[in-house]
Amino acid sequence: MTTFQEFIGNEGHVPAWPYAIRYDQEQEIETDVLIIGGGIAGCWAAISAARKGAKVALVEKSATVRSGAGGPGCDHWCDTAANPLSKVDPDEWARELTKSFGGYGCGIGREIQCRENYHTLLELEKMGGKIRDDEDRFKGVEGRDDKTKFLISPRMNPFHDTNVVIRVWGTTFKPALKKECGRLGVKIYDRIMATGLLTEKGVQGGRVIGATGLNCRTGEFMVFKSKATILCSSSGGSIWLMNTELAGYNTMSPRAVSGDGIAMAWRAGAEFTLMERSGIMGITPGFKHRWYTGAGDASFENVPLVDGNGKELPIVTEPGWGKKDVDRMGFGWSAIREDVMRGKYALPFYGDFPSMPAIERKVTWNMLLEEECTGKIIVDTYTEAGFDPSKDQLQNYALIEGSSLPQWREANGGGLVVDWDLRTSLEGLYAAGTQLFSPGDHSFAAATGRYAGRKAAVFTRTANQPTASKEQISMEKERIYAPIKRSNGIDWKELHAGIARVMQYFCSEYKTESLFKMGLDSLHEIEEKWAPTLFASDPHKLMRSLEDLSMLTHAQIIIHASRARRASSKFLGFNRIDYPQLDPPEWHKFITVKQENGEIKTGERILDYCGNLKENYEAHNRDYIEEHD
Repeated sequence: MTTFQEFIGNEGHVPAWPYAIRYDQEQEIETDVLIIGGGIAGCWAAISAARKGAKVALVEKSATVRSGAGGPGCDHWCDTAANPLSKVDPDEWARELTKSFGGYGCGIGREIQCRENYHTLLELEKMGGKIRDDEDRFKGVEGRDDKTKFLISPRMNPFHDTNVVIRVWGTTFKPALKKECGRLGVKIYDRIMATGLLTEKGVQGGRVIGATGLNCRTGEFMVFKSKATILCSSSGGSIWLMNTELAGYNTMSPRAVSGDGIAMAWRAGAEFTLMERSGIMGITPGFKHRWYTGAGDASFENVPLVDGNGKELPIVTEPGWGKKDVDRMGFGWSAIREDVMRGKYALPFYGDFPSMPAIERKVTWNMLLEEECTGKIIVDTYTEAGFDPSKDQLQNYALIEGSSLPQWREANGGGLVVDWDLRTSLEGLYAAGTQLFSPGDHSFAAATGRYAGRKAAVFTRTANQPTASKEQISMEKERIYAPIKRSNGIDWKELHAGIARVMQYFCSEYKTESLFKMGLDSLHEIEEKWAPTLFASDPHKLMRSLEDLSMLTHAQIIIHASRARRASSKFLGFNRIDYPQLDPPEWHKFITVKQENGEIKTGERILDYCGNLKENYEAHNRDYIEEHD
């Protein structure tokens, strides 16, 4: 394989851009429902809206067939409380999930997930997604139901005996979803980066009537006019990471996850909550081994851990989900570390594949790992190198490398405030997946996307097709093309590094009012002094530059929200030195932030603003309930 540097050295020049450049040229598309983001939530939203008879356009910055955090695959379909093997009531389970976050869960999203994600899974099966062990390949594995041929996860089910987590073949999902989009006539615009939301008369806080975009290969300017718009573009990543080459990246999210939807909705005037919430990066950046290179992750749920002498470690594989309740609130690493220091256990640790029953080893190595995210790369790489799980152990690096540094953080649960139609605070704008606050995982994205699609489609039946503001479109066009109008300036990587350094210094482990003010001042300086010097030499670098500007906006929102919460919170991973009291009753609430006429407005909502989950869900979905009962 020839590296890019070697190619340049051999050829003596940088290769020409391989696509026709069409900067400033415009293409206008009119549709009923516009989906921004072609990940799991976006594909489901498009399919659902199209099935309701709406004309649908889907805009995806990457390639829809594998884009998004769930694009490469998934191995668990979680919180499927309505499946026939479930031992919990869907409404009760939704309440439990909402309460498990200290009450900061998205009750609306969780109710939708628990009530509808089994229906979603069955629909996916009809499209070609694989959800059962039809070939009896894993007959005899623990948790397999011989009647339905579902593989119930025996250890990924909270409290051990709920049967709400089903093992699935997630690599089959995204291709099936894209194919169904095509069959239903959804117009997919791949390699198009949505850059801004259009509002009625160009007014902040007005009805959302479409979006603008950039073709990441040709540079063409896109204008999408719609009756309803659904944001499914995920949250932001790498805000605290300065250099993706040196520090790696959050391995569950691609670099394309840059908070574009958050930045667009913020500029349009939408209301957000929990934007102050962040956490130490759980899935490790590149200074450490990937989580998947050692046992202890969900995909390794049934792999026993042993020390360097073969002595079994009393570690559960997930918080509260294991055959040994050693440390129900975590992995038990703190206790294990003390035992290592006392000489009770010897380093390094290993995932003991050879000690497992053959069928359990097979389902882990040849199903769970091959189906989850990019785990197949791990399996193929190790296999090519000669690794044999029936004979070889896999080293676990968790204790040696420890947790991530406290300044390596990730946005963790902030998102748009929505109502029971998954409509945001702006008319015509809906949200799904990790665009919501306190989102869940793959099945949450699927179920909420499917739900938002049908609600938006219903809205379009009585909504008019408004006229977009030419001035707003012109201003956005000027904004996004600014970097290619310059002949020199700073590179997008430099701007990214500056944003991340500010967040590490002023809004990471240490939080005080004075640090927040310094952080905002620094971000404002970047916005006023350095962002206007961004230089891009081709459409790809222009896309990266615009992603940086989204991150810059996202970072500012985080600090504004952090200033507004004048208390610490265990549930939010939020610790203020100047307000050290943990979760005082008067601060046990949602803090909201938005822009109004360019000014920052903060507010609050009670934790149970969603109301009675069962009653409200049923009041808003009578037709759906009748159809599926």
